[in-house]
Amino acid sequence: MPINDKYFYINIRDYLALGNDSKAGEPMLTRVLSGFSCPKNPDVERFLKSSAVEFTKKSQSVTYLVFSVEDKELVGYFTLALKPLSVRGENVSNTMKRKLLSISELDESSDTYTMSAYLIAQLGKNYTNGVNSKITGKELIELAWTVIEDAQYMLGGMVTFLEAENEEKLLSFYRYNRFSQFDTRQTTSDTDQAHELIQLLRLL
Repeated sequence: MPINDKYFYINIRDYLALGNDSKAGEPMLTRVLSGFSCPKNPDVERFLKSSAVEFTKKSQSVTYLVFSVEDKELVGYFTLALKPLSVRGENVSNTMKRKLLSISELDESSDTYTMSAYLIAQLGKNYTNGVNSKITGKELIELAWTVIEDAQYMLGGMVTFLEAENEEKLLSFYRYNRFSQFDTRQTTSDTDQAHELIQLLRLL
């Protein structure tokens, strides 16, 4: 759908709904995804090309492709999901606790707030042929936020969260976009070495 005079996004379910139509269905989607490159973060590229379609088919998440209005080039994408979220009271301010209390269930014995939340699972720009210069990270996250706000209007919920590598430049970007750290998580994988991710949240 159009967002402004610069970008529009497409839910990949729109492609999948057209089945094997070579001009607009899943075969077209495969061709579009093949033009995405993100050497700065291979995991972002790997997810889009190898997992995004399957996760969407299983309703585990939904991926949105972002295009430039000017030339219809794929400039980036974001993936959203609904997830349960637990926030430990010791990790947030009293002001945040009061806000969370109205939208979550509090386990007083462990001082833990539990709720459903919107997860920005993936966020990435397309570096093929320098297309990444056509959109900023801030613009990309604002497009994701637009979808989340629409979902919140229809379904409720007040919390969005994401997980990021422990890199100051990346964390500064998310703090600039009004996300606050609330915890950390150790990754678990059969193929990659476990490492720490920083968890950040933002209230709608």
